[in-house]
Amino acid sequence: MSIPVLPELLDRLLKEQYGPARAEQIIAGMLHRRPVTLRINPLRVSHEDALEQLRQAGAALREVPWYADALVVENLREEALQALPLYEAGGIYLQNLSAMLPPLLLQPKPGETILDMAAAPGGKTTQMAAMTGNQALITACEKNSVRAQRLQFNLQRQGATRVNVMQEDARRLDDLFSFDRVLLDAPCSGSGTVLLAEGELQRRMTSDWLKKTVDTQRALLQKALRLLKPGHEMVYATCSILRMENEDVVRRALSRGEAELLPVDPALAGHLPQLPTTLPGALCVCPDGVHEGFFVAHLRKKK
Repeated sequence: MSIPVLPELLDRLLKEQYGPARAEQIIAGMLHRRPVTLRINPLRVSHEDALEQLRQAGAALREVPWYADALVVENLREEALQALPLYEAGGIYLQNLSAMLPPLLLQPKPGETILDMAAAPGGKTTQMAAMTGNQALITACEKNSVRAQRLQFNLQRQGATRVNVMQEDARRLDDLFSFDRVLLDAPCSGSGTVLLAEGELQRRMTSDWLKKTVDTQRALLQKALRLLKPGHEMVYATCSILRMENEDVVRRALSRGEAELLPVDPALAGHLPQLPTTLPGALCVCPDGVHEGFFVAHLRKKK
């Protein structure tokens, strides 16, 4: 069987941005068949009970040093975990480790108002609900009706009871809204999530499509800062490893002088495989045997 190859445009962009050697490292990471990773949901089950049920099901587990609720499952695939009563009851949520980073950086608190601007299918929304013990008021936006229904289903299964789902493009939210914290996991190329090991078909990726994607990201980030209360924090994230969708978008927003970049905690970043960035303090995760490629930037709106 032939080895899958990257879309031509993505291959060229990675080599231009990172150089041939680093691009080869990235592609090698995409060729791994990653183990399943998951997050225990304390809204539905205690940590100890979840571990016991997983071990009784034969799961070989590895803890994640930077997140107590996260686990790597060494020997079971998604289908086996989805068949467990623990999964059906919402006690676990299958999620790549990289995708768990934005809520951890945002650190939502009980009593706060939080906006999740592109929330479906709900992994980060339910994570924030769990982190706050359902004591934060979360507004979750999703413009696509099918994805909004999936979001609502996952919220109910996970026991996230204080989430208001708005089937709306977050760019169109009224500027009268105001939030303590904003999470923007922006629509992107998904360049960090390519799974060459599983024979993934080439994605539709053209220069025009990427430009439109970047335009959307810029508009969403500008809107996020408009809706964020002065002196409060937000996280911008993508599952892309392309500078044009990450550092360039954030730098453009910072150039307006209304926000500042807060550096990612080195104690957290030190556990993760990293790609170099041109924005000191931001974090870009390199795809490897466990992690998807991912970008996060932690911002604070100036008073």
